Amino acid sequence: MRKKVFTLLVILSTAALSVQAQQTPEPLRLWGADITGSLRIRGESWDWFDTEAGNDDYTFAGALLRISAARTAPRFDWQVEAAAPALLFLPDDAVAPPPQGQLGFGGSYFAANRETDTASLFLKQAFVRFKSQSTSTRLGRFEFIEGTEAMPKDPRLAALRRDRIAHRLIGNFGFTHVGRSIDGAHFTCNCPAGNITAMAGFPTRGVFDVDGQKTLDDVYIGYGSFTRAFSPTGEWRFFVTTYGDDRNVIKTDNRSAAVRNLDRESIAVHSLGGHYLHRFDAALSPDFLFWGNWQTGDWGTQDHSAWAVAIEGGVAPSARWNPSIRGGWFRGSGDPSPNDEDHETFFPMLPTPRIYARYPFFNSMNNEDLFLSLGLKPASTVTLRADVHRLSLSEANDLWYVGGGAFEDSSFGYAGRPSNGQTSLGTLVDVSVDVALSSVTSLGLYFARALGSDVVDRIYPDGADGSFVYVELSRRF
Repeated sequence: MRKKVFTLLVILSTAALSVQAQQTPEPLRLWGADITGSLRIRGESWDWFDTEAGNDDYTFAGALLRISAARTAPRFDWQVEAAAPALLFLPDDAVAPPPQGQLGFGGSYFAANRETDTASLFLKQAFVRFKSQSTSTRLGRFEFIEGTEAMPKDPRLAALRRDRIAHRLIGNFGFTHVGRSIDGAHFTCNCPAGNITAMAGFPTRGVFDVDGQKTLDDVYIGYGSFTRAFSPTGEWRFFVTTYGDDRNVIKTDNRSAAVRNLDRESIAVHSLGGHYLHRFDAALSPDFLFWGNWQTGDWGTQDHSAWAVAIEGGVAPSARWNPSIRGGWFRGSGDPSPNDEDHETFFPMLPTPRIYARYPFFNSMNNEDLFLSLGLKPASTVTLRADVHRLSLSEANDLWYVGGGAFEDSSFGYAGRPSNGQTSLGTLVDVSVDVALSSVTSLGLYFARALGSDVVDRIYPDGADGSFVYVELSRRF
């Protein structure tokens, strides 16, 4: 209890002090470079599904300080950024024996760091960028989020691209207190026909491990896209990706442990996909979104073939509190048979799962998600959002997956729990409040309740319901 009170007091006291500074600070200049930074502090309270084999109810604190030096010129610019994550009060008993596993992010952080209090300092970004009138080439270490290239000027489309399209295959995992970067090259061309983007590189470690300095040399990622606007309120994108993993680690899939332990062959997954996004100039301002991805390649000794699709629509009527109502359906394929030579589970590569699973006890693998969302803006500085998700597994013979991809040499990056022949995962209800305390300071509150169904109940017979609460302060300087 003392830890919980201390965590919340630190956050709320800092927020109260931050309200005093209402003006955007002038950037500090040193040797011709702009010095900027950000600080994010969050207290997280997890009430995972119940088990007597570990601690499923705990609170911890995390912070991330980022300091950047950057210089911009007409033909050339550069940026160097350091990151200093810190974790306090991590539970050392929030990992249960399989199949219950890690009991929320507290267990994941402790498993990666083996300390209850830990911090580090590492190079988050360091790149040079060469520019022309229409092209840009970055070389070095940078953050990359697929789906954010050529962001539309229409505010509604830009928000949908950020919240409902980006991060699905490649993201920075920004919700965790460490995140992910890419060491490689990034090219863009804002050509007359549309935007062309290409990226190739190696991810850094990090995510749950506070030591985010090292490059994962045995994991590589490539991405290319073409984006074209067909009207001020409509666009489409075509993209290709390739992913390879040569690490000598055990893969997470629905084969028996004995078979998986013998398969140390490489993974090579290639995908084709695209999205279509359109806001219509009509009553209620309706919009339509389609996103799809088809995959092929090799999953160790198995042939890989998988797919995923998202279909969504929403309205934003002109009314008090600026309501927006959204509904949609997502399905990521699962593997119907653990005993053949085919791997058919959708593989999201290096995503940011929390964008689409705000209480991240699931991800897009072998997942079906039917959701309804309501957004309100009662004031210019206040944003409210409430979601309801009905979650199922796509295939009963596959696993219940969690995780967001490779982040260290010794573990695969995804975990799976048996479905026990069931498909009903549960219902998730959540609410968030985001408040802009000033032009540089914001406060976020989040509450989620998961009502687990058949899949969860068979793994956690002591109680299949869980909760997740956090309070977060962010400040730029």
